[in-house]
Amino acid sequence: MCGILGLLLADEDEHVNQMLFDGLTVLQHRGQDAAGIVTSERGRLHLRKDNGLVKDVFQTHHMIDLRGNFGLGHVRYPTAGSSSCAEAQPLYTNFPHGICVAHNGNLTNAEEMAEYCRKDLGRHINTDSDSEVLLNVFADSLIKRETKQGGTCDVETIFSAVETIMKSCKGGYAGMYLINGIAMVGFRDPNGIRPIAFGTRKSKTLAGKTDYAFASESVAIDTLGFELVRDLEPSEAIIVTVDGKVHTRRLLPEAEIHHAPCIFEYVYFARPDSIMDGISVYESRLKMGEKLGDQILERFPDHDIDVVMPIPDTSRTSAVQAAYVLGRPYREGFIKNRYIARTFIMPGQETRKKSVRLKLNTIKSEFAGRNVLLVDDSIVRGTTATEIIQMAREAGANKVYLCSAAPPIRFPNIYGIDIPTRQELIAYERNEEEIAKKLGCEWVVYQRLKDLEESVREAGECPDQEYESSCFSGTYVTGETIKDPYFQKLFALRNDAAKLKRLESSGAVQAGLPPGSNDGCENLSNDKRTRV
Repeated sequence: MCGILGLLLADEDEHVNQMLFDGLTVLQHRGQDAAGIVTSERGRLHLRKDNGLVKDVFQTHHMIDLRGNFGLGHVRYPTAGSSSCAEAQPLYTNFPHGICVAHNGNLTNAEEMAEYCRKDLGRHINTDSDSEVLLNVFADSLIKRETKQGGTCDVETIFSAVETIMKSCKGGYAGMYLINGIAMVGFRDPNGIRPIAFGTRKSKTLAGKTDYAFASESVAIDTLGFELVRDLEPSEAIIVTVDGKVHTRRLLPEAEIHHAPCIFEYVYFARPDSIMDGISVYESRLKMGEKLGDQILERFPDHDIDVVMPIPDTSRTSAVQAAYVLGRPYREGFIKNRYIARTFIMPGQETRKKSVRLKLNTIKSEFAGRNVLLVDDSIVRGTTATEIIQMAREAGANKVYLCSAAPPIRFPNIYGIDIPTRQELIAYERNEEEIAKKLGCEWVVYQRLKDLEESVREAGECPDQEYESSCFSGTYVTGETIKDPYFQKLFALRNDAAKLKRLESSGAVQAGLPPGSNDGCENLSNDKRTRV
């Protein structure tokens, strides 16, 4: 999962660097591994990217170099493959024109497409990143169409190149191209799995002119002072040319489009103050809590729950509503240290256990002698939940119950979320009673999938909307099956042993490299061009 941001300001004398920095900071929850910004200043590109958080990657001297009135930003969370900053985005190719890409999602045929680029197109693929595939397929298509038209890169040429992406690249993806001196392009996969929104505002310096923004979540558009226009449709591309003209088109016929946005965005990834496909994330999480509360009352009408507590932070909204339905007080029993990385993406069970204790601490008086219902957004491996349940008992809880706003996760995600291989999932081949025993709690209740889907539908205005929910159901909207060889490759990339091996082979573990240490990233600036 990653965060993308694109800005084009009408005034060539304005600079987007600070706005991109601020917007990426707002999207930081979507990726903490690496960050990058590229800007275009009257035909010259300036690029800075590195491993680390936004605040660490961009220092004052970097920001001064990132001049220009339009550009792209990206925060990265790698789902597989390398964590080298060589794969940090935006990625760049100099031909034709100078093109950069920022991408969120995952191509399920990335390996096949990379081989196609090498053998059929004669283009060099330097990394394992599927974003590099998106860059090279687009660039090659643009060149071929321009050649036929005598070297002209017009709107039809760009639409044609994006259409090539839609027809050849399989999976869930949303992204942006910056074509230097020509246009900024936003696009979304034919199933609309990964999100991207479009916004506008009046230029602050030029009367009658408009500034444009694209972002993974509406919250970035809001905080930068833009007005949300809408989300991109499945298979849609929006082109904003440097002269401020907007062109939109859905590139595939209706028969090839199946709108199924990722439901996990509403459960966990998106910020609650975002609007995605016209649906308030906050409202959908309230509905999740309401349906959880109803299910608990249905199954345990004589329950002895004393208090309801969230496992911070994403589950807080659902916990509030579950407490209301149950008629029990809502309490904050855990205090979160916000400077610890998300635990479920960290390799190694012992590392995760240690991280949970560093990440959360209990307010013992809220637990002492009480029967506590803990509410989590989802339960993946169960490592975090096991430690938290133990912490609750150590704090004096009499009984500990657990519920999840999401259904049991029993299958890997192949569209950009690093859900582990099946054998590492606590719900794999276990029922709720077996899961509760392994976690060490009295009972566990999971959201029903139909209730989760209804929670999101009821928060919007699309009663028949379908959702990508493969990690719960095992049904993949792009047609893959769990027996495909692709899933064996995922296991080889995503299991803990493989992740630790990659870290060790990269030298990061031994070297202890700090964020922003510039261990091999490309940086282009106005006064220097270096590959460090």
